Amino acid sequence: MSARKDRRDLRKETMWRELVRQQGRSGETVREFCRQKRLSEASFYAWRRELKLRRQESEPRRAAEPLPRPTFVPVALADPPATAAIELVLPSGVVLRLPATTDLPRVAALVADLERRAC
Repeated sequence: MSARKDRRDLRKETMWRELVRQQGRSGETVREFCRQKRLSEASFYAWRRELKLRRQESEPRRAAEPLPRPTFVPVALADPPATAAIELVLPSGVVLRLPATTDLPRVAALVADLERRAC
């Protein structure tokens, strides 16, 4: 690989770091945030993954700490439309998009299993 490709574009990295931070604070889905900002979802996810990897590489290794148990807030949907979906973004970066009709105990078990595997 050439030296040019190895160099990081710090302006671009800073811009994407701020966009990822804004999306996290916004409470909006990635799709909605990207639509409003006229960003490519694929680019957003790629940069979010890249920034996470860079952060992990720069952090000193720590002893494995147990992850906090996932907490759930009860949600009641009055007659959810057939296309309604639930989007969960886990601390590990995994994004789950499930039909709103998904059985919540099954979702809780799936999330717990995914978080265990992420350790």
